[in-house]
Amino acid sequence: MIKHKEQRVGVFVDVANMYHSAKNLYNARVNFREVLKTAVAGRKLIRAIAYVIKSETLGLPSGKTGEKNFFEALSKQGFEINAKDLQVFITGVKKADWDVGITIDAVKLADRLDSIILVTGDGDFQPLISYLKENKGCQVEVMAFGKTTSSKLLEIADDFVDLCQAPSKYLIKIK
Repeated sequence: MIKHKEQRVGVFVDVANMYHSAKNLYNARVNFREVLKTAVAGRKLIRAIAYVIKSETLGLPSGKTGEKNFFEALSKQGFEINAKDLQVFITGVKKADWDVGITIDAVKLADRLDSIILVTGDGDFQPLISYLKENKGCQVEVMAFGKTTSSKLLEIADDFVDLCQAPSKYLIKIK
């Protein structure tokens, strides 16, 4: 896949998806700074958005301070933060996904971007990728841990960066 320095890129990170993959596969956290650097690949970064859930389920130090520090760290690394609360239903079922939010933002920004990088392994994004390629003319790249990435995404994406290929680069060991 061709990547050149004049391409305008947008990076959309499904933080919860990446967090759970890194934790389950490696008992580690994602090095989002390195993920962003690889995603941009020397091109023109237009927007980098991290979609987060306000919850203590991310293994952060308890309370709002740990969450706040994590969100601030993402911001300092160049990400805009889109946050929403974890939904807990009366039955105890929890819901925490940004699929629709990421999709809407990617579609809204597509006319200003040449390449869209989705940092997620969630197969629910297959229709988004098809739409962006067929209707907006965008190149769509996916970055995720290959072992937990939907085969649907691998088939349809223009490029795939498997973070499992360089775990020491993309992971931070949990102390």
